[in-house]
Amino acid sequence: MIRHNLLLALRNFRRFKSSFFINLIGLTTGLACTMLIYLWVNDELSINKFHAKEARLYQAMEHQQYAGKIMTVTSTPGLLAEALAEEVPEVEYAATTTWINPFTLTVEDRNIKADGYSVGKDYFNIFSYGLVQGDADQVLADKNSIVISEDLAIKLFNTTEDIIGKSVEFQHEKSFLVSGVFKGTPVNSSFRFDFVLSFELYKDENQWVEHWGNNGPRTYLTLREGSDMDHVNEKIADFIKGKNEESNVTLFLRPYSEGYLYGKYENGVQAGGRIEYVRLFSIVAIFILIIACINFMNLSTAKASRRVKEVGIKKAVGAKQSSLIFQYIGESMVMTFLSLFIAIAIVWLFLPQFNEITDKQISLQFSPNLILFFVGIAVLTGIVSGSYPALYLSGFTPVTVLKGEIRTSIGELWARRGLVIFQFTLSILLIVSVLVIYKQIEFVQTKNLGYDKENIIYFETEGTIESNLETFLTELRNISGVVSASSIGHNLIGQQNNTSGLDWEGKNPDDRILFEHVRVNHEMIETLNIEIIEGRSFSQDFSTDTSKIIFNEAAIKVMGLEDPVGKTIQLWDEYDMEIVGVAKDFHFQSLHEKVSPLFFRLAPDGTWHVMARIEAGREKETIGKIEHFYKTFNPGFAFDYKFLDQEFQLQYASEQRVSTLSQYFAGIAILISCLGLFGLAAFTAERRQKEIGIRKVLGSSNLNIIYLLSSDFTRMVLISILIALPLSYFAIQKWLERFAFRIELEVWFFVGAGSIALLIAWMTVGSQALKAANTNPSECLRDE
Repeated sequence: MIRHNLLLALRNFRRFKSSFFINLIGLTTGLACTMLIYLWVNDELSINKFHAKEARLYQAMEHQQYAGKIMTVTSTPGLLAEALAEEVPEVEYAATTTWINPFTLTVEDRNIKADGYSVGKDYFNIFSYGLVQGDADQVLADKNSIVISEDLAIKLFNTTEDIIGKSVEFQHEKSFLVSGVFKGTPVNSSFRFDFVLSFELYKDENQWVEHWGNNGPRTYLTLREGSDMDHVNEKIADFIKGKNEESNVTLFLRPYSEGYLYGKYENGVQAGGRIEYVRLFSIVAIFILIIACINFMNLSTAKASRRVKEVGIKKAVGAKQSSLIFQYIGESMVMTFLSLFIAIAIVWLFLPQFNEITDKQISLQFSPNLILFFVGIAVLTGIVSGSYPALYLSGFTPVTVLKGEIRTSIGELWARRGLVIFQFTLSILLIVSVLVIYKQIEFVQTKNLGYDKENIIYFETEGTIESNLETFLTELRNISGVVSASSIGHNLIGQQNNTSGLDWEGKNPDDRILFEHVRVNHEMIETLNIEIIEGRSFSQDFSTDTSKIIFNEAAIKVMGLEDPVGKTIQLWDEYDMEIVGVAKDFHFQSLHEKVSPLFFRLAPDGTWHVMARIEAGREKETIGKIEHFYKTFNPGFAFDYKFLDQEFQLQYASEQRVSTLSQYFAGIAILISCLGLFGLAAFTAERRQKEIGIRKVLGSSNLNIIYLLSSDFTRMVLISILIALPLSYFAIQKWLERFAFRIELEVWFFVGAGSIALLIAWMTVGSQALKAANTNPSECLRDE
């Protein structure tokens, strides 16, 4: 029976070639998209899940109270990990980490730029980065130890063998002994680093870490087997307040692996993050697959008149309805699995391009889970797409079909129309989304930020530059093509250094207001073209400017100061600072956030980035000169620079990828929908061939025939537009709420999306209608 049904399926495919290829292309495209999205979603869900103790691995987080609102941060006191390990019995291991930064490591004449940071001694007992040489309990016991990755070992020593105990020079300043080697960070790790140093040494060199009132480092820990996170959170909620009476912090633990997908908090409540895009594209995959299934259903039921006699004869000779259902679902399964094999080939072919778009390193490895998903989705698709046609075809009565009295019922007609309407509703939703996302990203990229980020490069102050900063800047400014240059303790990409330690006359003593603290050198504000709207900027003409301060408009507003220039504020109960200027608000965070209060201090010793504005049109030439000067002035260090505008755009990498993927998926959804519409239009024209011939004989023009065949489909698309536009408005409005600064939704977004859908539908149906209208009436009526 299976062999017989398979043979019938193949014969029907050959017999109805156009329907076969339309279904094949639609199902193949839908399955390929679903597979690619599944691979991406699966990769996203696997980030940071590779650690052996993942189920017990947590990150300590803080809820901080400021001006009646809660800000959730990952920074913690540097003493927290050690204190938790000693005082909370449920904590098995705890480790502090600093921030991953590039540093220069040297062995003999090799100078290698590598990313690293300082970590607590139990770091490798918490995280599973594959320690292949050295003991997890001992590799960071000595303050002068360094643990390096296998890749870095090869770069430094040309081998990974017998390197324990060998010396590595750090920043041409200090030597460390290799105490361990780890495999490296896997592709599904959100952290990328090449080496680690001891946090104890960092603490010795940075006394601010020893104070419970200072934040900055991150704290990670594992709980003992059987410990409950919620119970521990209750115990540690006021832990920092117990160490610092002035603290406004509530401490809590978050599962470490959740940080990647659930990183967004609003007023102390978890409010999504990258998980929103995982959900979004999962829904898109389902939509595209449904659209492909609808094509199969519509074409199968539309061509039912071609197979009614087959059904009637089979039923007349004793075939049961169940056997016919089995036959037609079997045909659907054959079609689906054929599409599956082609889709797998397409995925394999386009995976490198997909990885480039998504910035992933996904590979097509046929694990049991992946095979199960592929087979499962094919079976589900086959059943969904084949069930309605199977029930419909097998339901004909033998007497009716053999007499030729089969007619399309109103219910069947509306079901088919409803499926087409549903298809185009989904497609229009995607078109609107693409238009709005594109415009929002364009808005983000072109909005005036309040400073000029174009043609600015920046790089770290290290080596000789650090100790001779003013000399370096003076000579840098004299290079032809350098418009201006200075140094700053910030990169203007998000919050990096903030404080609530400001007091001023009239301040409510109960208010805790967080200010971003930006240390700058002379000419930095001018280099960035930040506008001073009151007072003046810092100047070398005033020797006392290190005791002056400049606020932005948001800070002045929240402080409630009128005529602020000349007034004095107190910083950290230590310094009296005179306000000499007010800077116009500018965006130092992403446009997801409102402009926060900020102040500038003239503190050259606290700056660690050199920023230089380059003359437009001479970038390559000027950067070459700067690199030559840099290497001469700072031998042994690589010139590792970044463009400020490119780093700014990286804040919106997720949105840009969503925009790109949305364009592809919307195009595919429209393509699949139009394939179905094309097939239905072709079949309608074929079924009404004689009617068309008679109408033409009676004098109907080609335009009348085109209108006759197109009007029904036009109505369906118009209904789709009416349904899709309000739905798309609410969906896209929700997405835009992610941005504090966003575009206004305009009517043309929705009218444009509807018009695009309608135009595509007209072109699809019109091609078949025009073909039918141009047919010679004698050919239409030949067999009458």
